Amino acid sequence: MAEDAKSRQQHLMRQRRVAKLKKMIIATIIAGLVLPIVLCIVLFVRVASMQSEITQLKRSLQELKEQISQFQQSDETSDESADTGWENAEIPQDAVMSDAAQVLDVTGKKQVYLTFDDGPSVYTDQILDICKQYQVKVTFFVVGKTGETNETILRRIVDEGHSLGMHSYSHKYNEIYASQEAFRTDFLALQTYLEEVTGVKPMIARFPGGSSNSVSKVPMEQFIACYNEEQIKYFDWNVSCGDATGQPISAQEVASNVLMHIDEHNTSVVLMHDGADKLATVEALPVIIEALQARDDVVILPITEDTIPIQHIKAESVTGEN
Repeated sequence: MAEDAKSRQQHLMRQRRVAKLKKMIIATIIAGLVLPIVLCIVLFVRVASMQSEITQLKRSLQELKEQISQFQQSDETSDESADTGWENAEIPQDAVMSDAAQVLDVTGKKQVYLTFDDGPSVYTDQILDICKQYQVKVTFFVVGKTGETNETILRRIVDEGHSLGMHSYSHKYNEIYASQEAFRTDFLALQTYLEEVTGVKPMIARFPGGSSNSVSKVPMEQFIACYNEEQIKYFDWNVSCGDATGQPISAQEVASNVLMHIDEHNTSVVLMHDGADKLATVEALPVIIEALQARDDVVILPITEDTIPIQHIKAESVTGEN
């Protein structure tokens, strides 16, 4: 009896071990089947997520390329462009003398108009941020740069109370100044474009190279006549920040070029540039504004249709004044 009981007990233990071994085998088989499936699912999800991220990165990269292309579109002008230094040529004596007719504003302060040519650019938003920080309004003479990014900037210029002026659509001297017809077609295209984008029809302008440029083979008076016929007032400058020589210039030099000439005029129209290669101008802007705002005898203003213009070449104006 004792041996039978012992035999049954051993048999029962063997059955339990076998059952336990079966369970382990089954569990191993299940794990061997399920784990790869789980890993495949995890990998699939990770791959899908990475593909989505890659797609987004590609889209962002393409948008960035388009923005850079848009910003550079008008900067890549012909050799006959402002970058050659024509806009930094010596200011004609007539322009300096015309300032004698300028008077202090009603508060007895000197009037300073900070103007930026050639934008929009990668730095326009930064210029606008600086102006907002110091609560000043300036003037942008822009060219025909299209695309959503540029159009957003143009609307911001207007919405934040700055003056929007024209600086030609193409900024290509050899095309713009080929004839009266070519000149008129160019600036009317820009005027139409800016009005469609911003809702504001610009009535102020600046000639590429200024009215005294030495590039045009056609007398500038003919192009001035085109502006006069459309009641557009053109503005040159009597102070230059020196950022269009094509030579490296520091922010300190830009600021100095502006501030050292303010006392020469009751009205100072300051030539500056808004371009992808004009970081020094952007860096100098806070220095210039702070120095001007520290003076009790200076006010910074945006150019309007009522502003008496500084003009290098004088011709009959839209108001009949000389």
